[in-house]
Amino acid sequence: MTNLTLNNPIPLDTTIKRETGERAYPIWLVVNPKHPSVRHIIWTPALAEIQDKVYRETHTRIDTSDLYIRNAVGDSRIVPDTLNWWGTEMIKEIELFREIVLKHQPKILISFGAFPFEFLRRVYEIKPDKVPKYWGTSNLGNEFEKSIENFDITKPNRIPLLRRVISSGKFIEDHDLFVENYFHYVGTRIAEKIIENKDSLNIWID
Repeated sequence: MTNLTLNNPIPLDTTIKRETGERAYPIWLVVNPKHPSVRHIIWTPALAEIQDKVYRETHTRIDTSDLYIRNAVGDSRIVPDTLNWWGTEMIKEIELFREIVLKHQPKILISFGAFPFEFLRRVYEIKPDKVPKYWGTSNLGNEFEKSIENFDITKPNRIPLLRRVISSGKFIEDHDLFVENYFHYVGTRIAEKIIENKDSLNIWID
């Protein structure tokens, strides 16, 4: 597998790869390199719920051995904040990622938190552009709902998850949709779309 780097790469960490898995796999995870632990603290429990729902209804499981996971940018220092928002280096990263998604056409792109979601919006040229603070828990939750409601297997589906879950896995109470368990909720909703489109996804354990 090819490891993509910038012309003057600065390692995120010697133990963290820029990308893992296969780009041909239809489900991608897009991660903020400043928060690599989301793969474990958010994705792992969500995936457990997805697999449970899928197995109960299809009697098979998703083979995630080739799941494609990518840090949105190769240098964690260019991740934007309120003072540094989308400079020249970031534009190059967006263009690079755009080339990759246009070539491989993933069906589901799952992001974690504000920056990876806005990064994907800009990759796909979704307007208007937003600033970091806009993508708080409530707005990301709303976008999750929209992504599920508008799910279309013939197009890339950008599905945002939270980077961290407040109050022991619960949505904050001012969210329009308060559910008891965040991981169960998002995992079940994602699983439903995967099951509905199971014949169009080459992700199954033989």
